Amino acid sequence: MVAHVLRLRLALLVGAAHGEHGVRRVLALLASAAITVAVCIAILSMGSAPLPTAQAVLVLGAAATFISFVLAPMLTGTPDQLDPRRFAPFAVDQRQLPWILALSALVSVPSFALIAATTCVVIVAVSAGAPALLAILAGIVGVISIALAARIGMAISAILLPERRSRELTVLITIPVLVVAFPVAAYFASIRWDGEVPAAVDTATTIVGFSPLAAPYALPFHAAAGDSAAAWGSGLVALASIAGLLGLWAFLVRRLLTVTERPYATRERSGLGWFGLLPANAFGAVAARSLVYWLRDRRYIVNVLVVPIAGVLTVFPLIVAGVPVWIAALVPVPLMALFFGWLPHNDVAYDSTALWVHVASGVRGLPDRLGRLVPVLMVSIPVLAIAISVTLAFIAQWSLLLPFIGVTAALLLSALGMSSIASVVFPYAVSRPGDSPFQQPQRSSSHGSFGAAGTFLGALAFSAPTIWLFALTIAEGDQHAPAAFWVGILTGVLVLFGGAAIGGAIFERSGERLMEFVETT
Repeated sequence: MVAHVLRLRLALLVGAAHGEHGVRRVLALLASAAITVAVCIAILSMGSAPLPTAQAVLVLGAAATFISFVLAPMLTGTPDQLDPRRFAPFAVDQRQLPWILALSALVSVPSFALIAATTCVVIVAVSAGAPALLAILAGIVGVISIALAARIGMAISAILLPERRSRELTVLITIPVLVVAFPVAAYFASIRWDGEVPAAVDTATTIVGFSPLAAPYALPFHAAAGDSAAAWGSGLVALASIAGLLGLWAFLVRRLLTVTERPYATRERSGLGWFGLLPANAFGAVAARSLVYWLRDRRYIVNVLVVPIAGVLTVFPLIVAGVPVWIAALVPVPLMALFFGWLPHNDVAYDSTALWVHVASGVRGLPDRLGRLVPVLMVSIPVLAIAISVTLAFIAQWSLLLPFIGVTAALLLSALGMSSIASVVFPYAVSRPGDSPFQQPQRSSSHGSFGAAGTFLGALAFSAPTIWLFALTIAEGDQHAPAAFWVGILTGVLVLFGGAAIGGAIFERSGERLMEFVETT
């Protein structure tokens, strides 16, 4: 049975070079080989580096590889050619199938690249003074652990996510990965080594080296450094991790063979897009409709594109006025957060006559208000996460991370809460669907400006304590950083849900007035 599955795996690899996309796959294979060679050269070059430096780079790289192998199936939606469910009709022994499929996981292009890179890591560790046998065994355990992690990622993707992945679902999975991965990468990229391992990197290496992410790869370097206690610790963690991964993989295989597919996958394959993905309730329906509008209506798209540009352009007048560059660089991100939260302050007017869908269906006010904010949050959170990382990396002041997040969250969420009220109290005429987003109709009254100005002023007023704590952090030190972070988060959340509740109550009582407004403007 083992030989048959391995032959099947090799046949699938060879068959990938043929067929409709054969040329593309051959080019991808050549690109993968070139990248693997480049990575191996880079790893072997660490043999001439000091042991702490080589250990930090290679251990953290191994942890990143482990995480990538777990997340890649979820992000890409690549179907598993050896899905355990495909073996169900053949009455394969459930006790043998897990380890047979785990062994077959080593026969793949990513696994070949992983084996090559791990071999280079073993060579570097041996050249640094690690026992050869110990380094080889640790490398084998590391390869098996990461290969099992990839299989587990595919199994989780098969259980929780639809087989035919929609673009909408891929977006939802990618956003949190982007929000977390980009700041971490920017932080490590901004650290200056100056010939020795920075304290933050050394701490991260120690933590990761005693975790399932990279314990097998840290083991030979601990041995090379003569730290037997650390070597024993990493070794025990590595063995416990591979045992746990094997147990989890066996459980997932058994579940895939005995549990039927969840029925919501039918909705996903029905082509409903966001409507098929989000919850089947009022909030999900409003959020899905808003996402369709925000991603297709050029009036919304232009507004979203203008916000980052407007934020960046504010730096130049400040620099000309003599403001220090590092202080001027802190202005765009909070300003972008304020503008993002301000965008939906007139979303009722942008609905035009489509507002009747909300009124006629009897949607409650709170689901309507919160559902309309989903597109703004989906766009603003990754943009602001990247902007915060770039800003702090540019000014090399990562100690401001917590208060900077607090200020940004306070301004964004407070503005969203105020917008939820303004859009139903002070709507004003805008360009109709299909018209140029730069075409603004004449307005018979100026009361619409109250909503736009009130959203700005209200968000600034509620965020004032957080802004003050942020200024104290800059002037006096890091002791105010935790307070700025928590005050900003709590203030933003309270204003967001408070504004949505108030706006929802007004929306329920103003259906006729709002319908009259969209029909006559």
